[in-house]
Amino acid sequence: MHPMLITAVKAARRAGQVISRASLDISQLKVNAKQQSDYVTEVDKLAESAIIEILRETYPNHAILAEESGSSGDSQAEYQWIIDPLDGTTNFIHGFPQYAVSIGLAHKGVLSHAVVYDTTRNELFTASKGGGAFLNEKRIRVSKRAKLEEALIGTGFPYRSFVHIDAYIAIFRELMQKTSGLRRPGAASLDLAYVACGRLDGFWEFGLSPWDMAAGALLISEAGGLVGDLRGEPNYLASGNFVGGNPKVFSQLLQVIAPHLSGQLG
Repeated sequence: MHPMLITAVKAARRAGQVISRASLDISQLKVNAKQQSDYVTEVDKLAESAIIEILRETYPNHAILAEESGSSGDSQAEYQWIIDPLDGTTNFIHGFPQYAVSIGLAHKGVLSHAVVYDTTRNELFTASKGGGAFLNEKRIRVSKRAKLEEALIGTGFPYRSFVHIDAYIAIFRELMQKTSGLRRPGAASLDLAYVACGRLDGFWEFGLSPWDMAAGALLISEAGGLVGDLRGEPNYLASGNFVGGNPKVFSQLLQVIAPHLSGQLG
């Protein structure tokens, strides 16, 4: 395992300890709303601080982009850590066991290492560019399912911005009829990890943040899948719109999505 990935795993596990302790009594949590349906707890902040402390100890010159504290470090740095300390906060505060720590590392803008840690199941997903993707150190691959009508597809409902809600619902309606099922568990990083290990055959969502996608996107790519924005282009981190899946399902998802796109949605 690459030294940078080892550090990321250490940081994810430290954050996982913070989250697991807090999950024992979620009734005591202090919860604040950042905006409608978007919450932050003291656990998010403590877990993020734990991650950043470990990363800074080893790589003090790296830049950081974190959900709660934003950007820090040299904006011209070759390396940038992209962190979601608790992806699925709404699930967490309801005791719904679908949330994870997500840490990605980009080198000169290219995703190079990834960790997604599911604390409730003790499942550690890791990947390094060119080195494959793993679940608890066992190699994983995307599914081999070839037909969209046999595929299980993940998604995330719009909850912060509803500008493109009509397009989303139209795509959702069509995929309901053309797949074997749709799932919305509520933690994008885990959804992408599930695509990487074949539990889901594909995934799409609008309006994600870089920390929602960075680690999971590399997991899918290193597991043999394809990722892109809604047009299949590599602009997903900037646009916030994401499609991923095994190669055959990925292309079929894009075909369903394409007729519903406008000039502002891609």
